[in-house]
Amino acid sequence: QVQLVESGGDLVQPGGSLRLSCVGSGFAFRSSGMRWYRQTPGKEREWIATITDDGEITNVKPSLVGRFKISKDNSRNTLFLAMSNLKPEDTAVYYCNTETYFGKGTLVIVSS
Repeated sequence: QVQLVESGGDLVQPGGSLRLSCVGSGFAFRSSGMRWYRQTPGKEREWIATITDDGEITNVKPSLVGRFKISKDNSRNTLFLAMSNLKPEDTAVYYCNTETYFGKGTLVIVSS
């Protein structure tokens, strides 16, 4: 079955950086476009970024361009989200997605 396992979430100070990872299994990873989302309590899940199956084309939410970058390593079945200059409002659970499948998420807390 499809499995997506996120990791890399942590407590980080404002202005800091993190790289999240998502390992996929049970599906054709190298043939799959993928996405990152995030969610905070009481709010709807928010789309962050999309990447094509080959990793050549990416699309990041306009308000996050310049701070967030999505990438994909098909040789390791791993999706990444590099985040920099983090702000308190980036605090959320971050999820990776392919088709209708989501992982369980990884928690990012941005706080001093």
